[in-house]
Amino acid sequence: MTQGAGQGPVVRTATLRDFRVPPYAQVPVQSQSTAPEEAPPASEEAPATNEPAPPASGQVPQVPVAPPEQVPAPPVPTSPPPPAAHPGNAVPDHELPDGYTPTERDLPIINRGDTLQVAVDPAEAPAPAHDGLGPLYVVGDVHGYLEELTAALTAQGLIDAEGHWSAGNARLWFLGDFTDRGPDGIGVIDLVMRLSAEAAAAGGYCKALMGNHELLLIGAKRFADTPVNSGAGTATFQAAWLLNGGQKNDMDRLQDVHLQWMSRLDAVVEEDGHLLLHSDTTAYLDYGTTIEDVNDKVHEVLTRNDADECWDLFRKFTKRFSFRDDDGPQAARELLATYGGTRIVHGHSPIPYLLGEVGTDDGADGEEASSPTVEGPHVYADGLAIAMDGGVTMAGKLLVAQLPLHD
Repeated sequence: MTQGAGQGPVVRTATLRDFRVPPYAQVPVQSQSTAPEEAPPASEEAPATNEPAPPASGQVPQVPVAPPEQVPAPPVPTSPPPPAAHPGNAVPDHELPDGYTPTERDLPIINRGDTLQVAVDPAEAPAPAHDGLGPLYVVGDVHGYLEELTAALTAQGLIDAEGHWSAGNARLWFLGDFTDRGPDGIGVIDLVMRLSAEAAAAGGYCKALMGNHELLLIGAKRFADTPVNSGAGTATFQAAWLLNGGQKNDMDRLQDVHLQWMSRLDAVVEEDGHLLLHSDTTAYLDYGTTIEDVNDKVHEVLTRNDADECWDLFRKFTKRFSFRDDDGPQAARELLATYGGTRIVHGHSPIPYLLGEVGTDDGADGEEASSPTVEGPHVYADGLAIAMDGGVTMAGKLLVAQLPLHD
């Protein structure tokens, strides 16, 4: 078992079986203009938000700050007292909706030759960064594991022992999914927001993309238990958030500033020939034929504050495995041809499942099922896709990598 870089034992909130691909995420995405999509069961698909409307930029706000040596750590806002009854307690413990449990052990596992590691051709390395910016780094799904994140960032020289930016003009992109399942999602968001200011002061930047769990948390806060049209019966963002690892501690500490920050995140960006996005899905194509169109459309959806529309956005961002099987390379080429870049870099789907390293059954004779072993990013789809979710929620590894990858 490989844990996050440099961390000691940690109590996980999920197990090897805490991951489920709902039926709606296993079928091709239909264009909104051609046929209505069947909405997902009440599982990992609830985006909605009671938070402020997101501006058009969607990027991590670059807050003006003092020179690097004068950057003080911003005070943590005082949390309001928790409500007498947490709104997420609306779902009885033993009456969960059928098919709405991402903790079931029914994720499809494929042991195929096309999921083996593919060597990265150094000749495809992007040109050096422009405008005096430094090296490019990406971070996979964090899911509330703050200690693992700080250890991984420290190991890469991006932050110092006190957790402050120490990478000068380097560029750092988070691929989304900051909360849920792990113990300190709000702490993760606070760290990323602070690093964005410190990096800007040092001549670099720290930015983030919107993941499906950002949409989920926004929806749980904004729409709570308002029924939405899931296409598979009545569902709510609140129930979906809880069933996908939502933590009461995060909801109690969630502030307007966190909601505003999440709402303004972009969904897609291209950096040095790398098309960065959260989910390994072609559903982004439903929102536009350019990166700008996709990001503007996502922000418009959140601004309109329509529960059903936000749910549909979350549902599509929860789809996965578009680049994994025989048709994967072609799907990757379609996305790259539309939005630009030569290689897709994504999170969302844990590498142990892409590699088939996690079985679906218990070990024989009482032995425990196999544990994931993740050494680094996974290159697949004829070298056109790089997976960055190391499976930290299942005792895997929280990945931070410099791009382009080198052998």
